[in-house]
Amino acid sequence: MADGTKAVVDTSAADTAADEAALAAAIDGLAVAKDADGRASAGGGKGASTAAAVPGRTAGDVDGDTHDGPDRGSGSSTDSGDPGGSDDSDGSDADRDPDGPAVSVSEETSEITAPLSVQEIAAELAAGAAGKKPAPAQAPAKRRPTDPQPTVDPRDTATLPRTLPAPQRRSGDMIGHRYLLEECISQTDTFSSWRAVDEKLRRAVGVHLMASGHQRARKVLAAAKSAALLGDPRFVQVLDAVQEGELVYVVREWLPHSSDLAKLLADGPLEPHEAYQMVRQVADAVAAAHRRGQAHLRLTPRCVLRTDSGQYRINGIAVDAALRGLPVEGTTEDAQRSDTRAIGALLFAALTHRWPYPEDRYDLRGLPKGLQNVAPDQVRAGVHKGLSELAARALFDHPPHHAEPITTPEELVRAIAQMPRIRRPEPELPAYPAPPRHNTHALPTAPNPTRVADTTVAPLPASSRPASTRRTRRRLRRVAKATAWTVALGAIGVASWQFVDNLRNNNGAVASPLPSASSAAPTTPHPTTHTPVPIAIKEAQSYNPLGDGPEGTESIGKSIDGDPNTAWTTGWYYDQFGPKAPALKPGTGLLIDLGSPQSVSAVNVQFSGGEQAAELRLPTSAAAANPMAAKPDGFTVVGKKSGTNVEYTLDNPVTTRYLLIWLTSLTKDSDSKFRGHVAEVKVSG
Repeated sequence: MADGTKAVVDTSAADTAADEAALAAAIDGLAVAKDADGRASAGGGKGASTAAAVPGRTAGDVDGDTHDGPDRGSGSSTDSGDPGGSDDSDGSDADRDPDGPAVSVSEETSEITAPLSVQEIAAELAAGAAGKKPAPAQAPAKRRPTDPQPTVDPRDTATLPRTLPAPQRRSGDMIGHRYLLEECISQTDTFSSWRAVDEKLRRAVGVHLMASGHQRARKVLAAAKSAALLGDPRFVQVLDAVQEGELVYVVREWLPHSSDLAKLLADGPLEPHEAYQMVRQVADAVAAAHRRGQAHLRLTPRCVLRTDSGQYRINGIAVDAALRGLPVEGTTEDAQRSDTRAIGALLFAALTHRWPYPEDRYDLRGLPKGLQNVAPDQVRAGVHKGLSELAARALFDHPPHHAEPITTPEELVRAIAQMPRIRRPEPELPAYPAPPRHNTHALPTAPNPTRVADTTVAPLPASSRPASTRRTRRRLRRVAKATAWTVALGAIGVASWQFVDNLRNNNGAVASPLPSASSAAPTTPHPTTHTPVPIAIKEAQSYNPLGDGPEGTESIGKSIDGDPNTAWTTGWYYDQFGPKAPALKPGTGLLIDLGSPQSVSAVNVQFSGGEQAAELRLPTSAAAANPMAAKPDGFTVVGKKSGTNVEYTLDNPVTTRYLLIWLTSLTKDSDSKFRGHVAEVKVSG
């Protein structure tokens, strides 16, 4: 453009020429307004950079976009794969400067996404227009809040400023007397995102900061509140949403050992099994959210996180759209179609390693403009046929081959369920060299002069080997029979001699012969029975070294509270535990702490919800010092049982402080997910 501002514009069939002209005019007006305020230059030849002055951060592309986005000073570092109600991600750049350098921001987490979408541009253009021509002063409408306990300012948001800058904070600042800011992840004119530490619970969290006087603040708080009430573990949880003075902050979970989908695709497309797991878990979670009246509206590869256990979790539901000013007043059908299309784009990218729109996004190359509305298997060879058709039906309104489009997450879940399950590929075994042959060099005293001297020169013919094996077996059988007869005759002789000797010593009285050598084996005396003495349990902890954190911490105490009607419940799993795929891991555990070393002779475990299997394990001497940090092989298995009420009885009492109940098979609940339920654990000495 003449003013040097660049924008990403939707070129889909739904946009008309009039819309494009209006958007271009608004961008020109915004650039002029910024010149007047001294905030931007209209003749710079490129958009403003979003790189915030944050120590330790470098300039790099937020999402691998090779062209400048719109003026990032008036928007957020967001992507245009807009699943929030528009199809802007399949458009093209209205004014691409091929010679201009790419403006970028480095990224190490999933907080930052791609450049602005059309709806976000429109929201920021409206903000700029409002700053250029303020509305005539008029008395705000008197309106009482409908919420009897409002969590935000009840004033009419139309009277609030739309260009209020994000609050300025630094590393080391404390928010809400609890959250210590550590690193700024992204910074825009509207809000900033931080990695922080919850000083009260000593855990990492993510924090979004926004000025409380901003017009979006009320919608952000409302979106955060609704996301927190969702309570679905498949979504990254919103932990806190507060308006405090001039500041609004939203606190969420932080998953330090997870990788977003964009990072997973850095080295190439996903394997069919991994792509199947991704789309299955994401579609299931989004469908569940829509059933509860929630929509994501901005589902991008940066929002989909894969944990170490292989489970996918979704970040930013409702909150991301509210932070970036995306409209949420559309119909339910629009929201469902938007989220479904976004899932289709994720699957397309996972299968082809290409972004399904003309723009380059998330370090992925976009498709050529002439190669639109095509299935993934037409873009890349070797793509799984079923997944390719699924991606096309979810992404396009008119899929190829006249297939029926999928318009809602619920329909997508049903379509995935009807597909044949894709199994994890078996790992390739390493190629070991062939074992060396036995040395068959003839000895100097060998009685058989025809024995081969060197097998490397003249190996035995294949037809002669079975005969030699049969002869060897016959010899062994003859030797075994001879040995058995010798032992039997010897035993009879010894018994006869002892019998005669007893007759002589007892004056002819008949005495029972002594037992033979074969029956003289010592017998194990029965252990002395004693009354079991209950041992008090000090504490129970979730032991989950193969997962991404403790499971069921809120109900862990119910396993030792003495009430069999309450139970500790593990997290949920799509597949049963096991050593091989599709199982995510072989098990999870409940660590029992007796407080001090005790002599343990029996452990009783009661399960609820159905039959389950578990192992009783004791820590080794190396693991006894810190069993929570030990691996599962740091424990010794002393018992394996399954059922609803199992009793582990030790042959000899063992002195230990810690006991591990290692669950190896879970029960399947009514929602078709596998969970473990431990109702009560009792220890006796």
